[in-house]
Amino acid sequence: MSKGVLVDMTKCFGCGACTVACKLWNEKKYDEVNKPTLGDKAQLVDINWTVVSKHDVTDTSGQAAWRFAKKQCLHCVDPACASSCLVGALRRTPEGPVVYHPDLCVGCRYCMVACPFNIPKYEWDKSFPKVSKCQMCSSRVAAGEQPACIAVCPNQVMTFGDRDQLVQEAHKRIEGNKQLYVNHVFGETEAGGTAWLYLSDQPFNKLGFKTAVPQESLPAFTWQILSKLPMILVGWTAILSGLYFFNKRRNAVSEGKQDSTGGPQS
Repeated sequence: MSKGVLVDMTKCFGCGACTVACKLWNEKKYDEVNKPTLGDKAQLVDINWTVVSKHDVTDTSGQAAWRFAKKQCLHCVDPACASSCLVGALRRTPEGPVVYHPDLCVGCRYCMVACPFNIPKYEWDKSFPKVSKCQMCSSRVAAGEQPACIAVCPNQVMTFGDRDQLVQEAHKRIEGNKQLYVNHVFGETEAGGTAWLYLSDQPFNKLGFKTAVPQESLPAFTWQILSKLPMILVGWTAILSGLYFFNKRRNAVSEGKQDSTGGPQS
């Protein structure tokens, strides 16, 4: 059964516990330049799989206020990134997470072109870079557990469960408090629907969400777009693939020599 997460942003006070849990569970480093909680400058990068951004808004009384928005891969129900991948390095699991398999990736970056939310990031500072993004703690979800970021939230901002039931719950909350919520569940239909769903009392575009995305599923159009890219990109993909497999083979041979001698070769 496909799982999902309902994020009620009216409850978030920006503590950042979710970003810490994400880094600890996924063993991602922390640095001062790319802080996962740095106001409106908090950005998803290869080492930040989830961020909490702060946005200045105006409340219902006309007073200046602010809202916090947790962001990560939305895990599309029918992911364009997976349909565009040449080697199947991105796959959606039966439980819902869209998982990246780095051992299969050849670095073509088609997934970055295909994603309507600009989620996949590239490890630009590495000699043999790969793609990086939230995995929705797929091993935890497969075991019936909620993602690490949800488990540590002190204010029950996020609800984990069956996606269809969460959609119903979202509309129930909106109907129960129309004066508070915007009459829209972000992620219900965007790009054909996503596993992560959002409620807000502010227009989503004011909170940094990409709202100008198609409402229908995108994979049917993915290759129509990618086919228009210059053929040089295809050639570059072949070069990257060759370099990747050459380096992988070289490392395997090197490791084999070290294992057989107990240390590096002179």
